[in-house]
Amino acid sequence: MNPSPIGVFDSGLGGLSVLREIRALLPHESLLYVADSRHAPYGEKPESFVESRTLDVCEWLVAQGCKALVIACNTATMHAVQAVRARFTTLPVIGVEPGLKPAAAASRSKVVGVLATANTLKSDKFNRLLGTLQHASRFVCEAGLGLVPMIEQGDIDSAAMRARLQSLLAPMLDAGADTLVLGCTHYPFLTQTIREMVGDRLTIVDTGVAIARQLARKLAEFDLAAPSDAAPRDRYVSTRDAAHLRAMAAALLGVDAAAETVTIGTDLTA
Repeated sequence: MNPSPIGVFDSGLGGLSVLREIRALLPHESLLYVADSRHAPYGEKPESFVESRTLDVCEWLVAQGCKALVIACNTATMHAVQAVRARFTTLPVIGVEPGLKPAAAASRSKVVGVLATANTLKSDKFNRLLGTLQHASRFVCEAGLGLVPMIEQGDIDSAAMRARLQSLLAPMLDAGADTLVLGCTHYPFLTQTIREMVGDRLTIVDTGVAIARQLARKLAEFDLAAPSDAAPRDRYVSTRDAAHLRAMAAALLGVDAAAETVTIGTDLTA
């Protein structure tokens, strides 16, 4: 049994969608959430930049006493999870990836839409995964340029957001897609808006629950789970604006939690 916190990290607020599922599944665990908002979004940054920042943030989380790391960012996972696992060999490191496999299995039309960041879509890891599934389904991939900054400002259902989503979803629907993969942890906050727009035409695949279950398995495997009577203590930090993080946690999760601004590593520019 280990009451130390679990570190959950994203380039900004998207990882809160993963934190939400972890909190629901593991109510006794303490969570330390880092939003690297000073450098968000990662989805349009160079690979070397994403890897460097991911390592910096994970080093900071380990220094805070975290017993496990969740890289709750598709772009950071694609470009840096191997480097993080190589550096922290004694800790469970959970990454995320777009749910292409469950989407291909669920699709009846065998046409799957994928909404992800530009960096995720061009990464070698994503394209290797895509290559293994091309026989099973056709994938219509769209880069959600501009979505992350809008979500970071709390915009999940404005007219501008709906217009942007319409332009991204239309090619998928026109191709006959019946399943949509949300390939960025920011995007689950758009689920309700998307459902209002497309009704039951698309089954939405979000991997947050799967990530939480994998974390639970790893905690058990490493004998790191918190005691069942533990009183969890969550901590929220931002590298840019703690007040904004607190406001968005309240708006997106319904959580009223204190937040603080921290400096992590070198203040890089892409």
